[in-house]
Amino acid sequence: MRAIWSGAISFGLVNIPVKLYSGTSAERALDLNMISKKDMAPIRYARISTASNKEVEWKDIVKGYEIEKGKFVVITDEDFKKASPEKTNTIEILQFVNEREIDSIYFEKPYYLVPDKGAAKAYALLLKALEKVNKVAIATCVIRNREHIFSIKPMAGQVLLLEQLRYKEQINEIPEVNTVNAKITQQEIGLAIKLIDQLTEKFKPEAFKDTYVETMKKLIEAKAKGKKIAAPTVEKKTAAVKDLMSVLKESLNTHGGKKKVA
Repeated sequence: MRAIWSGAISFGLVNIPVKLYSGTSAERALDLNMISKKDMAPIRYARISTASNKEVEWKDIVKGYEIEKGKFVVITDEDFKKASPEKTNTIEILQFVNEREIDSIYFEKPYYLVPDKGAAKAYALLLKALEKVNKVAIATCVIRNREHIFSIKPMAGQVLLLEQLRYKEQINEIPEVNTVNAKITQQEIGLAIKLIDQLTEKFKPEAFKDTYVETMKKLIEAKAKGKKIAAPTVEKKTAAVKDLMSVLKESLNTHGGKKKVA
């Protein structure tokens, strides 16, 4: 795996050279192509110049900012670095907070921070200190031509996890939820808590598999062989539960309330 960025963590007067690695992979998906319905031929997308009306090769394409109608200034990667060299090379820690204060909606994308040459001791110091105080660092840095806010925390006691956070203005307002007429009894709450307890297990991420893609591939193979495919019958569920108590009790009694993981 190749590092996607290299720079340093600024921790007070301490600089910790680090490399950044992506913490996740793209989710699996069916590799579908766009094809013409008429002749079943693949669709090709071209990059057409609005001036010459001819296709332009990737090597001849640059980024430009429109300063006025039809007038552009070419912007290079070097220009982005010149704008703020310290922000493009440094993950600057601004403060430390309790992780529980950050709502999960703010977390966007994880990365691994790995010490660069000669940084092992300073890196380990920050990692151990964060573990000791049970806090996360909040930092800023420019990555891929945009300034982001990040949290930094220890993971599995051996690596620092850098998590890109969303800005407050990126979070949409909570939609209106009308529960004024929803009267819940203590008995119903008690049964719901029992059901939650019954379904509570230790989280094991390896137990969850994406079975939908594999099922789709089998369907495609069958369709390619000319087989007719019928969707399995799915029992329709009512839009609203009229007798919540009876449904909760039934849930508790059905196989101990356990649901198999895919």
